[in-house]
Amino acid sequence: MSKPQVFLQCLLLLLCAELFHFTLADVGVAAQYRPPYLPTACSGNDPSPFPSSNLFAAAGEGAWDNGAACGRQYRVRCISAPTPGTCKADQTIVVKIVDRAQTSVSRPSRDGAALVLSTTAFGAIANPSAAWVNVEFAQV
Repeated sequence: MSKPQVFLQCLLLLLCAELFHFTLADVGVAAQYRPPYLPTACSGNDPSPFPSSNLFAAAGEGAWDNGAACGRQYRVRCISAPTPGTCKADQTIVVKIVDRAQTSVSRPSRDGAALVLSTTAFGAIANPSAAWVNVEFAQV
């Protein structure tokens, strides 16, 4: 292969990487849940694991990992929703896992979600009147 061909292939690969933002993220549904948030599967009645920003979540079964998810942090971004304009463009948040969605005291707005976000977290990336959105998320 000639040098110009190799150069063009490398240039094309870089262009594709810029256009499609190759990442190691998962895609799934994020629901929301409202207070009360205690007790949790991670810390019982202890509120100390909750971040002061109120950006926290309950892990769905895929992320729960037999309780190992407690304390993990995920970068979350809304990518789509059933209603156009629901996602807040270019908003990315980091949430801390404080509970298990399946056993949370307050029930998720949709069963089977990958992440169930606090009302504050959900409202930071999407219109809070929505029941659920599609998100891209990756462990930090």
